[in-house]
Amino acid sequence: MTTEADANGLTITFLTLGALFLAGFGLDALGKRTRLPRVTLLLVLGFAVGPAALDWLPDTRWFPLVSHMALAMVGFLLGNSLERGSLRESGRAVLWVSITVVLATTALVATGLMALGVAPALALLLGALATATDPAASSDVVREVRAEGPFTRTLLGIVAIDDAWGLIVFSVMLACAQFLAGTGSPGSALWAGVYDVGAAVGLGVLLGVPAAYLTGRVRAGEPTLAEALGVVFVCTGVALWLDVSFLLAAMVLGAVIANLAKHHERPFHAIEEVQWPFLILFFVLSGASLEIGALASVGWVAAAYCALRVLGRAVGGPLGARFAGLTPGTGWWLGVALTPQAGVALGMALVVGRRIPEVGEAVLPIVIASTVLFELVGPVLTRLALTRAGEVGIASG
Repeated sequence: MTTEADANGLTITFLTLGALFLAGFGLDALGKRTRLPRVTLLLVLGFAVGPAALDWLPDTRWFPLVSHMALAMVGFLLGNSLERGSLRESGRAVLWVSITVVLATTALVATGLMALGVAPALALLLGALATATDPAASSDVVREVRAEGPFTRTLLGIVAIDDAWGLIVFSVMLACAQFLAGTGSPGSALWAGVYDVGAAVGLGVLLGVPAAYLTGRVRAGEPTLAEALGVVFVCTGVALWLDVSFLLAAMVLGAVIANLAKHHERPFHAIEEVQWPFLILFFVLSGASLEIGALASVGWVAAAYCALRVLGRAVGGPLGARFAGLTPGTGWWLGVALTPQAGVALGMALVVGRRIPEVGEAVLPIVIASTVLFELVGPVLTRLALTRAGEVGIASG
């Protein structure tokens, strides 16, 4: 029997959810009209209504549930970028540049921060988080300026796949950071890292193989929403039960289905349709989690992180271009165009907070602040790179 207090709590929860969905819809429309990044607008809204400012959010106990649901869908969609056909079409340039940018960014951010006195565990994790980009922002800029050409195609191929490489690097760095932050023996820490990555990959394969052949039979060519969400959420639940990376498990699940489900025409369409409302809540509640005091205490680390991340792109782009046979100038501007950063980095930060709380307290404010900066500056730099490549205004329509 529902008590009056329970009824009042449900009333407030539904009003809050409804208001946040409508506000997110409005900010999305505002972003399209003003070119302001919608992720930044949602983060600012979250901070404004959160405990650090107006304190209008009555209850955020459902934040972990919402964030895990949103991130599981993000991971699943990332798996699509590892489909064999897409990798073949991407070509040598995309693979070389994406891999070198991820590795160079991780190495420069991690070593640079450690050289500045940052704790090794925090430095390694920030190095991994720095690899994340924002495919939506890059695609929006390309559509806005009607860019077309080899540089544009290479850029879109890189942003479609580099978050997948970054997630793999993050899983390895998370295992290393847990060892550095823990008190166990090196052997037990190594086994924990192997178990975390190996079990997540194994789980994704174990669930992905039958899902690839069994889904998409009710409605020819495309899994229903119930099938898609059911598979993704079962994978997430089992990963959390096993205490392994649910992001990596979901990504492997998506990759297995993308490569094996030949009867699927659009296996990821159902998830794409429902993902954005969850991301609205995810970004708003991430902004609400920002504490000014915590940000002030790590402000110089955030500044160094941003500078080193840009440097990593500037070094990794030309290096990858050299391996791929591109001109150094092309690699430089590809690195510049990969500046935007959004949801995947925030998702990684939340995973850190759950697995290593003492480190997560510093990671989350750094990533939120840098995301706001890179979402504001990044699209401008992407537009500049496309202009320098001479491919602006070429596409029809």
